[in-house]
Amino acid sequence: MQPMQLFDLAFRQNEWLAQRQSVISSNVANANTPGYKAKDIESFDAEMRSSVPLTATDPQHFASADADVVRSEENSGDQAEVFVSGNDVNLEQEFLKSNDVMRSYSLNTQIMKTFDRMLQSVTKG
Repeated sequence: MQPMQLFDLAFRQNEWLAQRQSVISSNVANANTPGYKAKDIESFDAEMRSSVPLTATDPQHFASADADVVRSEENSGDQAEVFVSGNDVNLEQEFLKSNDVMRSYSLNTQIMKTFDRMLQSVTKG
């Protein structure tokens, strides 16, 4: 029997979410610090791509490199303005990021609860 990678994936995402929340709270705490530059961490998708290699079980599972791919461009409107103090922390953006972390954590928890209930129903018979 193979180990259940879903639990490992949920654990990794929770660690990433905790790390991101820590960075966000540091940004908020330093909102009035002159010269402070807002920070963020690498996205969870990018982190997983770099640490977990994808394996194709069938050549048709992945689109070819020639396929039309829609690429999202960075929205320059999301960048914070730099204030006279040299601080570029935008509290609105930080609170939106914090809300995103909370929603992701809640979704992750709900998925794990559902998976746990499914496992319990299978093992109880």
